[in-house]
Amino acid sequence: MSVSITSTYAGEFSGKYIAAALLSADTLDKGGITVMPNVKFKSVLKKASTDAIVKDASCDFQTGQGTLTLTEKILQPEEFQVNLDICKKDLHSDWEAAQMGFSAFDTLPANFSDFVLAHVAAKVANRTELNIWAGDTSTSGQFDGFSTLLSTDADLPAANEVTGTTVTAANVDDELGKIVDAIPSAVYSKEDLHIYVSQNIYRAYVRYLGGQAATNGYDNKANNQVLTDLFFDGIKIFPTAGLADNTAIAAEKSNLFFGTGLLSDMNEVRVIDMADTDGSQNVRVVMRFTAGVQYAQVGDIVTYGIVNSAN
Repeated sequence: MSVSITSTYAGEFSGKYIAAALLSADTLDKGGITVMPNVKFKSVLKKASTDAIVKDASCDFQTGQGTLTLTEKILQPEEFQVNLDICKKDLHSDWEAAQMGFSAFDTLPANFSDFVLAHVAAKVANRTELNIWAGDTSTSGQFDGFSTLLSTDADLPAANEVTGTTVTAANVDDELGKIVDAIPSAVYSKEDLHIYVSQNIYRAYVRYLGGQAATNGYDNKANNQVLTDLFFDGIKIFPTAGLADNTAIAAEKSNLFFGTGLLSDMNEVRVIDMADTDGSQNVRVVMRFTAGVQYAQVGDIVTYGIVNSAN
């Protein structure tokens, strides 16, 4: 069977593929942090703080009774690209099998070009998830993730930095407790407060809840159960694939931002069939997009196992 691609994706329709690629990253897909779309160049995150502004009443307007301090953080998504050559022979057999109903997936694109884009979008989504939490802009294809930003932020209070260790089912209760104890009182009661944890911490917590030694674990079902939507001391536990083992970040969802120019003219998706150009069976996929993360109030964030070189 000869498979040809007669369409080139660009413009408004391409934005849907960019959205699928970026927003399918697990943290974004599950609404773990705040998404700021359409950041064409940079966005300023304003931070406001006041001292004691409430005073005893008097008949006069009292000057100098309070100070409002405005500072800012800059969210500036970086530009990225995908330039990929794919041989149609490597993928169209899978696509043909999917059309015949022998697929483990519920739905797959009916057109081969869509199938190629879905394949590439999945790879971009995985890289985006890793970048959000532990990316390093000094490495090609990455932007500074939250761990990297926090590790060099001199404004992160020392009291908010919890020393990490190797987390197991035997000590995960104590280690999560250290994180909660370090959360500022003003933040502790916030509804959108999360403890974002690495995969190994999440696994340790699930095993801990399943029960150890002579206990029967949560709900008396030991390890023979599915545990989801986990909380610790009333705070939601959010597992991430991007955080390195034995690291965690406690923060409000509304304090963590992902920026991208989903509808800007910096974004582009093209699928180009090279058959008519050079007679080959190659398909070229071109993606251009922007992405980056930032937080607003570093004093409201607690880190675990992330060494701050600036303090």
